[in-house]
Parts: sequence; structure tokens; C-alpha cells
Amino acid sequence: MPASSDFLIVGAGIFGVTTALELRRRGYSVTLIDPGPLPYPLAASTDVSKVVRMEYGSDRQYMRMVIRAIEGFHRWNEQFGEKLYHETGVLMVAKGTISDSEYLDNSLRMLLEEGQTPERLSGDDIARRFPAWRSAGAYVEGFYHARGGYAESERVVRRLVEQAARAGVAVRAGQTADEFLSRGNRVSGMRTREGETFLADHTVVAAGSWTPWLMPELQQVMRATGHPIFHLKPTDPTLFTAPNFVVFTADTSRTGWYGFPLLREGIVKVAHHGIGLPLHPEHDERIIYEEDFAHLRSFLRATFPALLDAEIVYTRRCLYNDTLDEHLWIDRHPEKEGLSVATGGSGHGFKFGPVLGELIADVVEDRPNDWSQKFRWRLLPPETQGQEASRFHGPAGAV
Repeated sequence: MPASSDFLIVGAGIFGVTTALELRRRGYSVTLIDPGPLPYPLAASTDVSKVVRMEYGSDRQYMRMVIRAIEGFHRWNEQFGEKLYHETGVLMVAKGTISDSEYLDNSLRMLLEEGQTPERLSGDDIARRFPAWRSAGAYVEGFYHARGGYAESERVVRRLVEQAARAGVAVRAGQTADEFLSRGNRVSGMRTREGETFLADHTVVAAGSWTPWLMPELQQVMRATGHPIFHLKPTDPTLFTAPNFVVFTADTSRTGWYGFPLLREGIVKVAHHGIGLPLHPEHDERIIYEEDFAHLRSFLRATFPALLDAEIVYTRRCLYNDTLDEHLWIDRHPEKEGLSVATGGSGHGFKFGPVLGELIADVVEDRPNDWSQKFRWRLLPPETQGQEASRFHGPAGAV
């Protein structure tokens, strides 16, 4: 007989695995399917690191969600018995004054209003405290916020999958969602490419950029995009090791550039948070082009000359599932019973990991949740502009 559960979760990334854990905690039987191996190598969650920052311009809800998420990351560190969230703090710098940047100005104001304690820094302060920035004269002001840092995302997902299996979630790697099973207007489960059938009272699609391919009705409001990531091996690691070097955004709303201190892999990760390139999540190559390397070199020359000669040991295009407005998409299907969707990370979703499971479980159970309205199923015209305040929405190559 086909496997049957109260809930079937499609996708074992950060959205899916946290949902599976929370629904299991609430007493439901849960099956979690994913193409595997887990963590799935092509998933957006599968990367060495993700930024955890409170700074969201004037968006108070996102900031408050991150405040709660940071508490959750610390709890996860205790549960895992291993530090996978690193609170190095976050340095945000401006090419002009902070007041010249709407994103930085609003973020600083919001931090203070929410009782946080960022430190405002002059260009000289930045150079003294973070020596790799000494030659970055274009950045004349900024602030450092000690609450924030980065999570080792792939390792976090791996530990959460292990926890889910121990908690009694039926984790089925090697199962690729292919076709919904339906009885009239009610979804009753999923058939996989591998030929297995999974029945459930309720199916939650948390398949990231694969979601609009499983649910074509969403192809008008979300799309997959790829964004360049570079792993550099510095000749002087101490210069780029916390606390001498921390998670940074280099006027990211106007340049797109951000990065991390030396990671356990012995590399400095530098990446670009921009509009990216459209790609198919499964069939298109995640390659870096010569113009991407040229843009990186231009950024390093102006910002971190000590990394110009660093060996680039790895590159990839980070996969975003972008909604047109760049907000998450978490809701019950408005027309199909027994079906919900939890996706739309849009390049900034991982940091909410510790609060996603509860949020998504509340939505699928139709419980009230203070945060859910923002992420409801919504009509987005094609001309909808992205609203993620830290993201660079201009042409690639700006520094």
C-alpha cells in the first residue's frame, strides 16, 4: 500500500525540514520527500554559509522575525552540540554617509527604535578595527552590530534532517516530486518520478525554485535566478579572521556585494545580492561567467586589495526562488483543498530558519499568526518591483 501520513512535505531545505519538525512536534504523522542526497546539492539551502542580519531598512516585521530567529539559532547550537551559528556581528558600510543610503539610514534608525545597540563608525574607525578595510577609502561611514553573523547552512540543514528522522518524521530521500494526486478539488498526495506514491491529508510544497514547475499557477509570480558566489583562499588568513574581519555588506543596496570572515573551510566567501540571471533550477548550469570574475576583481581592487591575488578555489551560482515582490510565499492554496505552499526565499529566507517551522505550521493548520499576512497568496502584476531593501536592483558591475 502507498505510504500515508497526516502531512506530506515536499522538499527538505530550510522551509521544508523546519515545517516537518514542527508538525511532528504537534503530534502529526509526517513524511518528508526530497530528491536527495540530503542536503540536496542543488537546493538554495545547500551552501557553506548564509548571513543572519537584523537590518531590513524600514521593515519592522522582518527585523522582529530575525530577533526571534537569532534566539533560535543559539538554541540550535545547544541542541546540535556544535556551533553552527556564529555571532561575529555584521559590519555595514556606506560609500557616502549613512544618511545618503535609504537602506542603511532606515536600518540604523530601526535598530535603535527596537532597543538594539549598533555602533556607528567613521571610515577611520572601520580601518582601525577591521584592518582589511584600510585601503577601502571609498567607504567613509558605517555601523557595526554585534547581534548577527552567519549560519553554516548546509550543516544546519543536515542536523535538522537528522533531528527530524529521530523525531519520527519519515524522511525519504531519493524521491522527486512529479505529479499531484487529486480527488476532485482535494489534493491527496504526490507521485514521484521514481514511481512511488505518497498519500497525505495535507501536502505542503516547500520545493524552492522547483515550486513553480510543480505548480504552474505560480509561474507568473515567482522565478528562479542565479547569483555569483566566490570562495577565495587568502594568503594572510589572520587579516580575514573574526574579529579582525566579520560578516559585511559593502553598501549592498547600491553595489550588491557582501561576504563573510574566514570560514572553517579556510576560505573567504564573497557574493553578490543582485537581480541575478534567470535559470532553470535543474537543467541550467550554475556557472560563473567572465564578466562575473571581472566584476569581482573590480570590487576587490576598490575594497580588499589583499584578496586580489587570492586563489579562487570554488564558484557557483546561488539559487534564489524570487517572488516578484521578494517577500516569502507561505499560504494554503486558495482553490485546492489539502495543499499549501511555503517558498519564495528570494535570497534572504534562510536567516528566518528557526521561526519558519512554527509560522508555516500555523498557516497550514489555519491558526492565527502575527507574521503570516505578509506572506499570503497574492496577486502580483508583472511590473511588480522587488522590495527587499538590502538587495541591489541595478545592472551588474557596480562597486
